[in-house]
Amino acid sequence: MPTYAYRCKKCEHQFETIQKMTDEPLKECPKCKGEIARILFPVGIVFKGSGFHVNDYPSRAKSSTSAPATKEDSKPSKETATAAKS
Repeated sequence: MPTYAYRCKKCEHQFETIQKMTDEPLKECPKCKGEIARILFPVGIVFKGSGFHVNDYPSRAKSSTSAPATKEDSKPSKETATAAKS
């Protein structure tokens, strides 16, 4: 069952109560018997897994930095080639 928060319009008393979703909202403050209103809070959202952002919006930095290797990059340098012979 969800927890609902209420605030009294007269004495500003704020409290929470557990109610069924089908129950009628409370109408009377338990302290002063004044009129109360239900307080609405934003819902917390948690994204789990690989996520839509990673899959749908790839980083531009990855595509520009991951250039294919050239033939010169794959050849060993002259210094490493001579060091390997000795």
